[in-house]
Amino acid sequence: MQKITEADYLRFLAQQKVVLVGGSEIRLRGPQRPRKLQPEEFKTETTTLWSFPKRGKWATHKASYRGNWAPQIARNIILRYSQPGDTVLDQMAGGGTTLVECKLTGRNGIGVDVNRDAVMLAMDNLNFSGTLEEPLPETDIRLYHGDARNLDLIRDGTIDLIATHPPYANIIKYTSRDNGSANGDLSKVRDIAAFVAQMRLVAGECYRVLKPDHYCAILVGDTRRSKHYTTIAFRVMQAFLEAGFILKEDIIKAQWNTQTEGLWANLSRNKNFLLIMHEHLFVFRKPATDEKLRPYAESMRWWEQIRSP
Repeated sequence: MQKITEADYLRFLAQQKVVLVGGSEIRLRGPQRPRKLQPEEFKTETTTLWSFPKRGKWATHKASYRGNWAPQIARNIILRYSQPGDTVLDQMAGGGTTLVECKLTGRNGIGVDVNRDAVMLAMDNLNFSGTLEEPLPETDIRLYHGDARNLDLIRDGTIDLIATHPPYANIIKYTSRDNGSANGDLSKVRDIAAFVAQMRLVAGECYRVLKPDHYCAILVGDTRRSKHYTTIAFRVMQAFLEAGFILKEDIIKAQWNTQTEGLWANLSRNKNFLLIMHEHLFVFRKPATDEKLRPYAESMRWWEQIRSP
């Protein structure tokens, strides 16, 4: 991990006004004065089905970063599973949606991303201040260029909440150069087994840095190959359970306004397959120290509980 400072960001901004992430050019905006910092009439979700047809546009949130999660998801996770002053980690921070919500809700934030341009974009999205009408609580937001599989600058058991959104294998490639093996970009990994093996390392680091009896939320989707459903989410879920987590929630998140929806609709009808329009938001809990785990046996590594008749 390498810390990216404000000075690093300002030098980058002076030299480069556009970043390329996920095949899209995104313009850096510099200091911003959003019209509205907080959402209107926001309510936390109360069921395991989340659907946000209209993506939140408060503060600096924009949909230009392809595949990033809606701010409603990050805000729901943060408000439900953390307290003001807590430290929230997003080790696949992308454009910084989670970190912006940390800044707005009074949480400290740590963001990590393997793509240095994405880190600069996240810093750009954090480049706003409160107003007299909408003051912001004091927070400490830190960003790093690094690998989610090796959070070497984060000490064991120091994170209050993890909220992150990894790539779904190679569905969207987030770095512009074909050096996935060298820079650790998991969005370059096509083989699902190989991808899950790397996510198993991510899960181990999540477990290490998270405080006992605290939560880790991860949004994962699936894909389709040769017109057949190919699961990624449940295999990633199993990797996190293998790391020692307990499954707290499996939330189905409906997808809206995907770039490929119109393109694939006719193919769906003609080739007899359904468009995947949902993702899984898994919420895991790290057991408390010396906690008796028997009551949660069926929410943990249940396959180890199976006994032959």
